[in-house]
Amino acid sequence: MYSYLLEIITFIFGTCIGSFLNVCIYRLPASKSIVHPRSMCPECKNMIRSYDNIPILSYLLLKGKCRYCDAVISFRYPLIEIITGAFSLCVFLKFGLTLEGLIYFAFIASLIVITFIDLDHRIIPDVISLPGIPIFFAASFALPSVTYIDSLIGILTGGGSLFLVAWIYNLITKKEGMGGGDIKLLAMIGALVGWKGVLFTIFVSSAVGTLSGIAVMLQTKKNMKLAIPFGPFLAIGAVLYIFYGSRLIYWYLNLLR
Repeated sequence: MYSYLLEIITFIFGTCIGSFLNVCIYRLPASKSIVHPRSMCPECKNMIRSYDNIPILSYLLLKGKCRYCDAVISFRYPLIEIITGAFSLCVFLKFGLTLEGLIYFAFIASLIVITFIDLDHRIIPDVISLPGIPIFFAASFALPSVTYIDSLIGILTGGGSLFLVAWIYNLITKKEGMGGGDIKLLAMIGALVGWKGVLFTIFVSSAVGTLSGIAVMLQTKKNMKLAIPFGPFLAIGAVLYIFYGSRLIYWYLNLLR
């Protein structure tokens, strides 16, 4: 019973963090403060009351509309709250109430913000990725699965590998094929998961990104020049490594035997 209660609390905690992530996703690309002013309806500009800002529940009670002007509230707001709550619960189930779990949850939360900003604006905000590199490098000292040497090599491997790919692509095509944001993001990822996690992330993100790109092109009938943000795929690879990296690597190596 106590365990179930902790799981419920953990999920609710995650949804509350998800509500804050919604603010970050909306305001960071616009260079607005994520602290002040309070959240407001983008249509009528009325401040959102505290009882209308309860994660998931307020959206359901308001039937997805603003209390004052009936403007439609995007379903993505409760979706991000649910996603963050689910990841909070998954981290708890894998790592428990530990410093390690808190670090991984903070890392995943930052990836959620980066993913949706990249989907919306095709940018990865430096305000997250650049501070994230030293922060998660420092966090590696508290992780039993990653040494600070692994973290340092991960930063160099992550940032260096994508920089090399981008440089070679630019050299051959005279066009920019990968933004600097992806390079800094993978360096941040490497700071927490180490060089092995970087290699896993590159492999998985490339595979998933390629399949997704082909699917989108077939569906939209567009050509091979279709631009697809790579940040979300890097995030998928990093999260998969945190939860299933060792098992997937072991499974893959067995296939090669």
